[in-house]
Amino acid sequence: MSIFDGIPFFKGLDVKRVAKFERLCQRKRFSENELVVDFDDESMDVYFIVAGDVRVLNRTAAGKEIILGDFHAGNFFGEMAAIDAAHRSANVTALTNAEVLIVPPAVFCEIVYSEPQICERLMRIFTDRVRQLNARLFERSVLDLRHRLYAELLRMSIPRQGAKDQSIVSPPPFQHDLAARIGCRREQVSRELTAMIEDGLLEKARGGLVLPRPKLLQKRIQDAMNEVDSG
Repeated sequence: MSIFDGIPFFKGLDVKRVAKFERLCQRKRFSENELVVDFDDESMDVYFIVAGDVRVLNRTAAGKEIILGDFHAGNFFGEMAAIDAAHRSANVTALTNAEVLIVPPAVFCEIVYSEPQICERLMRIFTDRVRQLNARLFERSVLDLRHRLYAELLRMSIPRQGAKDQSIVSPPPFQHDLAARIGCRREQVSRELTAMIEDGLLEKARGGLVLPRPKLLQKRIQDAMNEVDSG
């Protein structure tokens, strides 16, 4: 059994080199709400999530939080510092009890540079993250609060089992978390969620928030973007 087992990023890693690399890595557990990485840290390790969930966020000088995303088992973070040796650009906290594999920057870079299929995997992951960040930046620039909320709920949702064409956000997010994701106050999110329920665009169910007509939400977002283009 290898320390890399169960981590998709390392699939295909040359078995002859595994023993060399795993001696330099370690697995570590974090408790719920425990700080994993702090903003502006000088550490350069890369963290691969074996189990549990973590949250990546930034804080303004006034203490306002901006949630950049939640990472789950199979995801990783910290790779930018390993590549460019810059200070940490975000804060990472365990949302649940979590276990991570900590890979030193030299090991991470050697694996990426020497394993073409893993290097390609990293580039595809980077591309996907850039596309997601571009989409969020564009939404923040051109959409009003209501449509930003629509977009974020759609992004967080998955297809609802047993209900064709419906989606669900599960577990249901806290209103202050939604506010931190789209850049507004909790009270504004509360009002918009109530309006969505009244319009039949949102339902509260056991274990989640149901989007009964996600295609309509997508259409409204697109219409809002078209209005910006035509204006």
